[in-house]
Amino acid sequence: MPYTMPFLKLTHEGALRALDAALKKAEMLGVPQNITIVDDGGNLLAFLRMDGAKVLSIRTSQKKAISAASLRQPSGHLKPELEVKMAIATESALTNLEGGFPIVIDGVCVGAIGVGSGTGAQDCEVARAGLAALGAQPL
Repeated sequence: MPYTMPFLKLTHEGALRALDAALKKAEMLGVPQNITIVDDGGNLLAFLRMDGAKVLSIRTSQKKAISAASLRQPSGHLKPELEVKMAIATESALTNLEGGFPIVIDGVCVGAIGVGSGTGAQDCEVARAGLAALGAQPL
């Protein structure tokens, strides 16, 4: 029985590539955003607060990314009745706001991207641009 296994890892180069693509999409939309990239454990790899992005959305972009990495699904996909329980159980570390997506490469979650400061639809569009730059499978 093996006690270790090989794994894929999101590098800082990959995080910067996703961040740059998301930044370009936000600029194209004309929506200043906070963009967070984390590894599969929710640890920060890259972050950008664009000029004019909402300050309070710094934390929500981070929580969206951590939620997507932790739950291995896009944020905003939980049943509404679970939101408060999840927030209490995780001491508000996770959120059900739209805009967080796991970064899945070859079927493996290697990290996540979280975007916040626009509408939910804008946040998702910017995050998907980051995924596309890595060739990640959208969920």
